[in-house]
Parts: sequence; C-alpha cells; structure tokens
Amino acid sequence: MRAWFSRLPRHTLRSRLTMLYGVLFLAASAGLLAITYALTYGSTTIMITSGHGGHGKITASAGTSGWHEILHGRGTPTAAQLRMAHQAASQIAQREHDLHQLLIGSGIALGIMVVIAVILGWVVAGRVLRPLRAMKTATDRITERNLHERLAVGGPGDEVKDLADTIDGLLARLQAAFDAQQRFVASASHELRTPLTLNRALIEVALADPTAGEGGLRATCEELLAAGEQQERLVEALLTLATTEHGLNRTEEFDLAETCRRALEAHRGQAEHRGLRLDTDLGHAITTGDPDLAERLAANLVDNAIRYNIPGGSVRVRTQTEWDNAVLTVTNTGLPVPPELAGQLFEPFHRLIDDRASHPDGHGLGLSIVRSIATAHGADLDVQLPPGGGLAVRVRFRAPGRA
Repeated sequence: MRAWFSRLPRHTLRSRLTMLYGVLFLAASAGLLAITYALTYGSTTIMITSGHGGHGKITASAGTSGWHEILHGRGTPTAAQLRMAHQAASQIAQREHDLHQLLIGSGIALGIMVVIAVILGWVVAGRVLRPLRAMKTATDRITERNLHERLAVGGPGDEVKDLADTIDGLLARLQAAFDAQQRFVASASHELRTPLTLNRALIEVALADPTAGEGGLRATCEELLAAGEQQERLVEALLTLATTEHGLNRTEEFDLAETCRRALEAHRGQAEHRGLRLDTDLGHAITTGDPDLAERLAANLVDNAIRYNIPGGSVRVRTQTEWDNAVLTVTNTGLPVPPELAGQLFEPFHRLIDDRASHPDGHGLGLSIVRSIATAHGADLDVQLPPGGGLAVRVRFRAPGRA
C-alpha cells in the first residue's frame, strides 16, 4: 500500500493524509463486513430427521447457488418429509434474502461512514498540520535582514515543537555566522584599504615632486615594496583563515613536540632581537591532524607571545600528554589583559590597543587563525590570564584516532 500511495499525484500533505485515512478506514470496514457476512452465510444449515425409527434423513443447507436438498435413506420420502424439506428450504431462502438486504444496508452505511471518516480526517489533519503552516509562514518572513526573529512555537514538547526548536537553533547559528562574516568583511576591507591608500599616497608624492632624483624614487620604491610584502602577508593570512574554516584536507599522526620545535626555531632570532628568553619543555605529545596547520598554530602563538611582551620578558612553550590528549601551552609575560576583553582576542582584526605604530607588520589575524585551526582539529582552546600580566593559551588536541 505504501508503494501505491507514493505513486499518487503529489497534492498537499493534508489531502494525502486525508486520502490515506479514508483508504485505511474503507479497507478495514470492508474487511470486517466481508468476514461477518461469510461467517453468517456459511452457518445457515437446517437438518430435519424423520421421526419413524430413523428410516430417512433430510438435510437442507445454504449454498452459493441458493439452496439444495439432500434426501437419502431407505425408501421413498413421505409427504410429511417433503413438506418439512420445503419448509426448511423456504427458511433458508428467507434468511438469504435477509442477509442480502443486510449486505446492501451495510454497504450504504459503510459508504456514509467513509464520507464521514474522510471529513473527520480532513479536519484532524488540518489541526495537526496547523503548527507546520505557522512555522512555514514565519520562516518565509525571515531573511538576511531579520535573522534575529524566531519561530517560538509553544505547546507540548512533541515532535513539532522539537522541529521548531531545532530550526530556531539553526537560525541562531546562522545569525552568529552572518554577523561574524559581516564584521570580517568590514574589517578585511578596512585592513586592505589602508595599505592601498598608503601606496597611492607614496606614488602621488613622488610624482608631485618634479625635482625628485634617483635616491628619492628608490626610497619610494622601497617603501612600496615593504607595503606590498605587508599586503602579501595579510592576503596569505586571510586565505589560511578561510581554508581552515572548511575543515582539514589531510589527516595524519604526528608529534606535537616536533611541530613546536620547528616553530620555535623559526622565531628564535625574533625573540633574541627583542631581548626575550625562550623557555621550552617539549614532551612527546602524539595527536592526529594536519601537521602543517598545527605548525602554523604553534608559530602564531609564539609570534603573538613575542610581539606582545615586555622588555626582558620571557616566552614559555610546553607540550605534554594528558589522558592520551596532546596539549600545547604557550605563556608569555606582558601587560595585564582586562578579563572582560579576553574573549575578544580571537576575533579577526581585533586589537586590545591600536599597535600599528609599534607593530607595523602585524595584521590582527594571528589568534583568529589559531582558533580556526584548533576548531578544524576538534581541539579545545583555553585562555588564562596570569596575575602578573601576559597571556597563557592552552590548546588540547584529541587523542590519536579521535580527532
């Protein structure tokens, strides 16, 4: 029946449910009527036995063709026996007529009940589907301009309310992602516009000076080259951020300690130039993921710890295994961070202070990339604020095989 029902024309769900109710009611009622009629019709049998020593027996029973008589015994049936057989046959004929009339009446009643069942099924289906129609209407009103609206379906905690709550949760996540994307696009546009404006200004100044010699033009070209390198790093960071938000392209087992060791070697000169001390405690920490992205995560944490430090400060990098989970902790000295602003450190282009003058090569995406890579690996990211200032970032990767 399901296959037959699925081949019906695709009408509204309400009409299909009503049709299904009607078909099921008709099939069940017709089956019950057929069984009742068959049992009643088959049991119509009358037996008449002669009262004279059992010399004859007459049996009259109902059949598919009406009725028939079976006379068997010794000798020829008497007139009394024939009258009794005729009387039995008449009773059977009358009973067959009554059953036929009953069948006709039952069929008419069944037809009326089917109509009533279809009407009731239409009404009940409408009431059941009313919350779904309300959800559809509310969903049609929601666009990118009013993602804050919710379905907010009340009533008992049934499947319809569960569906509405799921849609509300989806809308909340879409709103958060859409808002974050808008902020990201606005910030990226601003960050890209700034070096482009600087390039334009340098070129205009050089062209406006008719007495500019080879030395002045060379200095302008060097400034343009430095600005171009800064833009290249910014675009690369944007591409890394966009790529990691779509998950991992490859997964393999690696040692987080070796990954951090390579990142530290790449930044050791930067730390020495700033007069900072690098403390390391790199214990074996096996995990699963993309080793290149994990190295980028460690490099960004180390770079951030070096940039935002104090003269004579230190950076401590530690890897260890906790309950089969690889853990990376990067701690640095520095100025105190307000607790209410700690959660904003991982937002794209967010800076606690405007440090463009002291860190002109920074782009404000380092910790955002850290969070994106950690999320792609299914890692837990935790930020702690030491009492003396600075920052402690802890990344807990999943155990091998559970990433």
